[in-house]
Amino acid sequence: MLLEFEKPIAELEEKLASMKQLAAENNVDVTEAVKTLEQKITQLQQETFSNLTRWQRVQLSRHANRPYALDYIYAITDDFVELHGDRSVKDDKAMVGGFGTIDGNTFMIIGQQKGRNTKQRQMRNFGMANPEGYRKALRLMKLAEKFNKPIITLIDTPGAACGLEAEERGQGEAIARNLKEMFMLKVPVICIVIGEGASGGAIGIGVGDKIMMLENTWYSVIAPESCSSILWRSWDYKEDAAEALKLTAKDMLKFGLIDGIIKEPLGGAHMNPNEMYDILKTDILKHYKALDKLSPEKRIDQRIEKFNAMGVVQE
Repeated sequence: MLLEFEKPIAELEEKLASMKQLAAENNVDVTEAVKTLEQKITQLQQETFSNLTRWQRVQLSRHANRPYALDYIYAITDDFVELHGDRSVKDDKAMVGGFGTIDGNTFMIIGQQKGRNTKQRQMRNFGMANPEGYRKALRLMKLAEKFNKPIITLIDTPGAACGLEAEERGQGEAIARNLKEMFMLKVPVICIVIGEGASGGAIGIGVGDKIMMLENTWYSVIAPESCSSILWRSWDYKEDAAEALKLTAKDMLKFGLIDGIIKEPLGGAHMNPNEMYDILKTDILKHYKALDKLSPEKRIDQRIEKFNAMGVVQE
């Protein structure tokens, strides 16, 4: 899958591959030409990805080849054990979680999981969790607190499930309870937006000591398409909506709504997943070591103060 702004780069890469193949078949030395073209590709990548519009970053966050929560979990942990069910309704496949070890430290890792193909997307409900998903997440957080294990949440959802059944089972209450309880967790909590961070579906596992965003992700109360359909009665203005919403990682950092941006490999996380896994792992351990030095009371106080400071306007 190629996004529109990726096509010029892909064309040069195809040209490079053809040049190398032709040289190999005819035993011709094209070292200088290859080096020149590689430099041109790198330059074009840097120019393209350093000047992306907000809508283009939204598109990157949804790239079909982008790593999902379980991809990160299995890559950065040594012995992940997934836990299931909310002990009330069922096991929501859109919300995954369990214990895993990173460099000798045990973490409770919880994330929203999308699917790669049609069958998986249906099973995972496109990463949109039902109330039982948020209740499962809270159950796992409380389990981590009981055993004094830090918590990592990986946010990637177009929003919470919004069907009739979800409302009947208390979607709003489930998310609200998570917000309340996450403020008071005694263990370190690190929240990372790895893809889409939409509405209450995202913030339902998004209250923590450190809120981080990958470089090509977004975090907003509403998706650009939904915003466009409400304001203009059409999805045709989604790019304008994205600009108006100011939903990128840079915007969120500027507004003081997150604590930092995690750099992605050139071209996005999907271009070099292994490098992205290493970057994420390093960032998690860095923040955990800093948070682990604080007392539970200090962490809770700082967590509350951080969120209280959001959205305050002084005239």
